[in-house]
Amino acid sequence: MELTPLRSFLVIARLKNMTRAAAELHLTQPAVSSQLARLENELGEKLFQRTPRGMVLTEAGEVFRRHAEGAIREIEAGYAAVADVSGSVRGRLRIGGGATATTYLLPPLLRELLSDHPDIGLFVKEQGSAGVRRALVDGLIDVGIVTAGGREAHRWHLEEREWLTDELVLILPPDHPLNDPRVTDFGWADLEDTPMVLFESGTAIREMLDTAAAKGGVRLQAVMELRSIESIKRMVREGIGAGFVSRYALSQGDHGGLPCGDTPLRRQLNVVVAPDRAVSSVTKAFMEVLRRHFR
Repeated sequence: MELTPLRSFLVIARLKNMTRAAAELHLTQPAVSSQLARLENELGEKLFQRTPRGMVLTEAGEVFRRHAEGAIREIEAGYAAVADVSGSVRGRLRIGGGATATTYLLPPLLRELLSDHPDIGLFVKEQGSAGVRRALVDGLIDVGIVTAGGREAHRWHLEEREWLTDELVLILPPDHPLNDPRVTDFGWADLEDTPMVLFESGTAIREMLDTAAAKGGVRLQAVMELRSIESIKRMVREGIGAGFVSRYALSQGDHGGLPCGDTPLRRQLNVVVAPDRAVSSVTKAFMEVLRRHFR
């Protein structure tokens, strides 16, 4: 059953911009425009007005949005109910998560999931915690791994369950003074003039780091802002600057891995689902695998 046009309509309604909606949906703009045009033709009404403020829902669009959201919830509940009747664990599981989760935590767990349930199809999207929460609201994913807290954590009224506690640690260029076996931790004052290779602004991790550094009386001197943990590690190894990564991202070639001696940089990773949607057998199986690990 094809839900893509409805999902596209809801994302456009939220973002008020066709280009950004297409990027979030991983579709071309002409494809999204075509879906919207077909939807408007079927309904015989314009759903959006194009204004200087972006694409704004018409009165018909506002009415249709409420029904579209309900339709998606009901159809997803139907999928879950059919799976429960058959007693099988099959179908497609769509997961969203940050770089630490998708790169280091999930791969062995997904291998275990597929080994137990080979009929499952997977789609994994790497994005920040705010993006994961938005994708859940829009029905683009079934379950997410997010950093607890953050400015948008309570905006969406999603159901979050604690999964594991992570810690960010400092990794260092080979010639950095703190790169000494006798050094077991760092203080914020140690980073006063250190060039830093950091996660991009606006992410939950960057917000956490900037806040902690400010409390320690330091403003981090970013010389690079990157999305990829492996890119950060490579730049640090090449001597561009120091950086922070999850302790789960450490490998044998990484220098440092120092915890913060002032206040540990711990964060809670949560499993998040939309409380108004039925949890499918596939999602339940995935959450059972999560429960067995890292608690």
